[in-house]
Amino acid sequence: MKTMNCKQLGGACEKEFSANTFEEIAELSKTHGMEMFQKQDKEHLDAMNTIQELMKKPGAMENWFKNKKKEFEALDDD
Repeated sequence: MKTMNCKQLGGACEKEFSANTFEEIAELSKTHGMEMFQKQDKEHLDAMNTIQELMKKPGAMENWFKNKKKEFEALDDD
């Protein structure tokens, strides 16, 4: 199991997520992001806007995702 925080995953806070795969941790982060969106948390909304800008550039989101996955895989197990 490995741990990353919200900021490491493109978010805005130190909330930690632990999972066995990057796909699992990405899903946990996504759920947290939806909760913060519902609360209209400004810092998280700003982070979401940054990600949305990436999505407008061909290949940018895929590269971001690939780099975050590499970062996850390089972490030591908890």
